[in-house]
Amino acid sequence: MKKLFVDFKPNGKAPVYIQIKDYIKDMILRGMLQKNEKLPSTRDLAAALNVSRNTVVTSYEFLQDEGFIYMIKGKGAYVEDLHIASEENWNVDWKDKINQYCTMAEELDIIKHEAKWVKGMISFKSISPDEKLFNIGDFKKAFLNRISYEGEKLLNYGYAKGYKPLIEYLLKYLKNKGINIENKDILITNGFTEGFDIVLSCLTEKGDKIVCENPTHNTAIKIMKLHKLDICGISMDSTGINEEELEKLLSKEKVKLSYLIPSYHNPTGTVMSSDKRINVYKILKKFNIPIIEDGFNEELRYSGAHLSPLAALSAHGNSVIYIGSFSKVLFPGMRIGWILADKKLISYLESVKRSRNIHTSFIDQGILYEYLIEGNFEKYIKKVRKVYKEKYEIAIKCAEKYIPSAEIFGEGGLHIFIRIKGLDSRKLLNSCMKNGVIFTPGDIFYTDGQGKDTFRLGFARLSDAEIEKGIKIIGEEACKYKTCLTNL
Repeated sequence: MKKLFVDFKPNGKAPVYIQIKDYIKDMILRGMLQKNEKLPSTRDLAAALNVSRNTVVTSYEFLQDEGFIYMIKGKGAYVEDLHIASEENWNVDWKDKINQYCTMAEELDIIKHEAKWVKGMISFKSISPDEKLFNIGDFKKAFLNRISYEGEKLLNYGYAKGYKPLIEYLLKYLKNKGINIENKDILITNGFTEGFDIVLSCLTEKGDKIVCENPTHNTAIKIMKLHKLDICGISMDSTGINEEELEKLLSKEKVKLSYLIPSYHNPTGTVMSSDKRINVYKILKKFNIPIIEDGFNEELRYSGAHLSPLAALSAHGNSVIYIGSFSKVLFPGMRIGWILADKKLISYLESVKRSRNIHTSFIDQGILYEYLIEGNFEKYIKKVRKVYKEKYEIAIKCAEKYIPSAEIFGEGGLHIFIRIKGLDSRKLLNSCMKNGVIFTPGDIFYTDGQGKDTFRLGFARLSDAEIEKGIKIIGEEACKYKTCLTNL
C-alpha cells in the first residue's frame, strides 16, 4: 500500500491534508484502490509521507465526509463502494448541435478572430485603463471597511436590482451630471454589455429597426445582430451623427429604438456638440424614437465646458435610457455597470436580470460603493485625466508627424481614430505585425461593411516611448503601402 504513495510530493500550493485527500481520491477514481480495500493507518501513512499524524487524520475525515471511505472503529479506514463503472466512449459531434445564435456569436467574436498580441509587441488594441494607475491601497481599505460594516451579508444572495447604497450613490452621481432623476430608477448590471443586452431583450423583436451612428461600438453591433435587429447606421461628421440623414431615414422607415454614444464616441472619439445634442434629441422626439444613451468615458473630457448627457435633455420625461459603466475608467475586472431609466421600465428589466444571473456580485458592489463614498474616485479621475491627456496629446502629435496623409479623429478619452484614404487597414495591420505593432482595424465598427480605410489606436496602457515608436512604424508601413499603390 505504501508504494502507492511513492509519487506523492507536496507542492506547497494547498494545505498538505487537502493534497493527501485529493491524491487518495484520485487513486480511488482511477481504480488503483478498490472497494473495501484497507488504507494505511494514520500513523503509518504519516511516517511514510513525513507529515504529522493529525494531517493524515484530517485527510481521512474529509474523505469520509465526501463519501470516498468509511471507518470501522478499532480497525481503520476502508474504500467505499462507489459503483464506478466504465462504459464505452460516447462522443457527440457538438458542431452539429450548435444553434444559429451560437454560430453568429462565434463569428462576431473579435477577441477570438482578430490579430493576437504576442509578448514584445506594441499593442494599440486595448482601450482599457492602465492598471498601474489604480490605487490598490485605497481599494484594499474599501474592501476591509465594507466587509467590516456589512459582515457576512455581502457574501449571501443579494437583490436583482442591486446594492441599495450603490444605487443611491449613482442616482446622486447622475443628478450631478444634470439628469432629472425624478421617477427614475437604476438597475445594476455586469457592465455595459449586459445592460444593453437586457434592454434590447425587453424592447425589441426580431426584424425591428434600430438607428445608430456609423461607425459605432463593436460590442453593441454584435448584440444588435444577435437579436436579429435591422441596424440603420447613420454617417457622422466632425460633431457627431448626421442630422439630415437621420431625419430623412426616420421620415421613411419605421424605427423602434435609437442607440447613441454622444460622449467620446467609440470608435471615433468624437464628442457630440451641445447644439447637435439638442437637434438630435428634437428629431428623435418628433418621430417618438426612444434613445438608448451609452455614457462611454464621459469622465475623460480633457478641456471645454461641461456637456450634459442626452438624458438631461429629457428633463421630467422618460424617453432616454442611460447605460453607464466605470469599466473603461476604473476597475474593468469588477464588471459593474448600470441602467438609469423610467421606474416602471426598470421593474421589467429587473425581472429579466433576475432570470439570467440573479444579481451582480454584491461583494463587488459593496466594495465599489465604499471606494466611491470615500472620495477615491474623484482623486483617481483627477490623477488619470492628467496622465491620459498627456498620452492623448502625444498620440495626436505623433500621428500628425508620422502619418501626414491621415485624417485624425478624437477629442479625448483613451483612443484616437484614423482614416487614410485609399489604404486597406487590414493589409497595413499585416505589415505592422511583422514589425511588432498591432491595432484594431476600423471595419469592425461599421454597420455596413465600410471603414476599410480606418483603424483605432488605444494608447492608455502604453508608455510615451511606445506610443511614438508604434505610430512611427504604422506611418512608415502606410507610406510603403501608398507608394506601392501609386506605382501600380
